Amino acid sequence: MSYKLKNIAVIGSGTMGNGIAHTFAQFGYKVNLIDINAEALQKALDTIGKNLDRQVAKETITETDKENTLNNIHTHTDLKTGVADVDLVVEAATENTELKLKIFKDLDSYAKPEAILASNTSSISITKIAAATNRGDKVIGMHFMNPVPIMKLVEVIRGYATSYITTNLVMELAQKLDKVPVEVNDYPGFVANRILMPMINEAIYSLYEGVAGVYEIDTVMKLGMAHPMGPLQLADFIGLDVCLAILNVLHQGFGNPKYAPCPLLVNMVTAGKKGVKSGEGFYDYSNGLKEAKVAAKFVKLAQNQTKSSLRGTKQS
Repeated sequence: MSYKLKNIAVIGSGTMGNGIAHTFAQFGYKVNLIDINAEALQKALDTIGKNLDRQVAKETITETDKENTLNNIHTHTDLKTGVADVDLVVEAATENTELKLKIFKDLDSYAKPEAILASNTSSISITKIAAATNRGDKVIGMHFMNPVPIMKLVEVIRGYATSYITTNLVMELAQKLDKVPVEVNDYPGFVANRILMPMINEAIYSLYEGVAGVYEIDTVMKLGMAHPMGPLQLADFIGLDVCLAILNVLHQGFGNPKYAPCPLLVNMVTAGKKGVKSGEGFYDYSNGLKEAKVAAKFVKLAQNQTKSSLRGTKQS
C-alpha cells in the first residue's frame, strides 16, 4: 500500500468538523476546512484556537504546537477547490441523507480518482452514500466521537463495496491520530448509536411517563452505572435534533417499533429546544446548568393526556 494520506479536507465547520480539523492539524496533517459560510469558518477557527489554548494551559501541548496546528488549517468556501488535491475527504455535514448524497456525488467529480471519501455519519448507510459515487471501494465511514480532540474512539464502517486497502489505510491513519479505531459493518446506527440512542430514548420515555424527573434520571445513571454524564444531559450535548434524526434512521432502517422516538423528543425538537446548541433542552444553559422549564411543560402535558385517557377507559 504505497498510497499515503497526507493532505486532508474536512467538510463542515460545526462541532464535529472543527474538532476533526483540529485533530488532523495537531498531528501535522495539512487540512482544508470547507464550509459554504465564511462566518462559520471563522467561528470554527476561533473555537479551535480556544481549545488549543486550554491544551496549552494544561501543558499537554506547547505554544509552538498551537501555532503549528493553526498554520496547518486553511479555510475554503468552494468545495471544488477545497478538495482538488487532497488524499482524504472527511465529510462532517448535517446528519441528513439527501445532503450527504449530494455532497458525495460532487466529491466524486471534484476529488482526484485515488482520493478516499469518508463520512463522519453516525447512523446513515455507508453503502447508500457510496452508491452516489463511482468509487464505492474508496468510500468509508470514519465516525469520530465528540469532543474529537479528546475522545479516543473512531468507528470505521465498511460499506458493501469498501475495499480492504481503503479500510486498512483508514485504520492506520486513525492510529496515527492517537485514536483507537474499531472496524464495524454497515447497519443502521453501526454500534455506538445502535446501543446509545435506545438508552437515551428510554430515558426520555421515563421522563415523559413520569417515572422520575430530569435530575433523578441522570443521577441514577451517573451514580448507579458510573456514566460520566446522564443520558438526558448527554442528549442535550449531542443535540436533540441529532438524536431524533438518528432514531428515525434506526426506526426506518430496522422497521422495529422499539426504535420509535419518544413523542417528548419530537415535540421538543419541533419547539426548537435542541439542547446546548440552542441554549435549552432538558437543561437550561443560559445561566449555568439548571433543569429547563420547557421539558417540564411537555411532560406535564403528556401526563395530563395520559390521565385523561385512563379516565376515559374507566368510564367505558
